[in-house]
Amino acid sequence: MLRDKIIVAGAGGQGALRIGQMIAYAALDEGWEVEWIPSYGAEMRGGTANCNVTISDEEILFPMIREPDYLIVMNDLSLGKFECRVRPGGVVILDSSMISNKVGRDDLHAYYVPADGIAEEEGNTRGANMVLLGAYIAVAERVSLESICNIIDHSFTGYKAKYADSNKRLVKRGFEYIKKSN
Repeated sequence: MLRDKIIVAGAGGQGALRIGQMIAYAALDEGWEVEWIPSYGAEMRGGTANCNVTISDEEILFPMIREPDYLIVMNDLSLGKFECRVRPGGVVILDSSMISNKVGRDDLHAYYVPADGIAEEEGNTRGANMVLLGAYIAVAERVSLESICNIIDHSFTGYKAKYADSNKRLVKRGFEYIKKSN
């Protein structure tokens, strides 16, 4: 049985939930069983936001995640809150532009991605989440870059269509960052 358990966390407005949605939609598009469960803080922006994503080749009977295989974090608070839950041997992908702390456990694989800096280089100051999404795709090798790009095209429609190409470039930059650093 294949089962990937992912927690994506950050401050409200950083796009953590969007990362989880994109992973879930791409996995669903590729034929996996998927659960996506968001969790919001009481604040509209600046509060905490996280989601659980489970990808499996079998029906998912219990979608809550106690020990994630992957943790994608966008701020220090989220790293402090969720690092302790990652299973031994699990993966932490974090935005090193925004997070000053390092992963404190030596039984985890940590990927420090300057996502906010990369997004700024591309002229998209709100695109760090897409960079981290690309990094996850490269590390996990569970969903394809092509599927994510298709999901972006279907998600960014209407007045948001003008952001699709920028977001696809950012996903590719995150993917390439991981591939070049390994």
